Amino acid sequence: MTTLLLASASPARLSTLRAAGLDPLVAASSVDEAKLLATATTEADRAGSAPVPPADQVLLLARAKAHDVREHPTLAREADVVLGCDSMLELEGEVLGKPTDAADAVVRWRRMRGRTGVLHTGHCLLDRNGREASATSSTVVHFADLTDAEVEAYVATGEPLWVAGAFTVDGLGGPFVAGIEGDYHGVVGVSLPLLRVLLAELGVAITDLWRPAAD
Repeated sequence: MTTLLLASASPARLSTLRAAGLDPLVAASSVDEAKLLATATTEADRAGSAPVPPADQVLLLARAKAHDVREHPTLAREADVVLGCDSMLELEGEVLGKPTDAADAVVRWRRMRGRTGVLHTGHCLLDRNGREASATSSTVVHFADLTDAEVEAYVATGEPLWVAGAFTVDGLGGPFVAGIEGDYHGVVGVSLPLLRVLLAELGVAITDLWRPAAD
């Protein structure tokens, strides 16, 4: 059995992997996401380059998280493969991570309702030999046209404050997602089909990560 180390404290990612038969180790990274993105933006400006696209931003963060956790003094030694992930919602050209507070979440949902965004999730895999496989999953998300009362009630639950884009598709936010075009699991936080492809690039079959069947 190949051991996977998830470089994320996201309950949704862990639950998704477990439901798919995997039983990963978990170690949250210490990457300063805001600082890393600010540095990337500054470097692009100095080089006269275009702004870093959302799909590349999440990939940059996913790679940073995977490399950070790969250096974990104990858990990394037990893992054959480390998986870093990061998600952001792109809405009308603006990139949205987690809301800063409840008021921000309310403002966001009043913008999002009845509109369509793209949920980007970056994935980065590192093996023991330092080989890397990475890519971004992007899924179109259609939001329902919520009433003000629904927005306020949803934000009051606290759930939107802890997730990228201020919504979930697998939790209380599910009724407010009218439809998706692409990978459902990518919206949850980790694309299982993409994970399978990236593992194969490193010579690992996803079935090698399945937990042993109970006797």
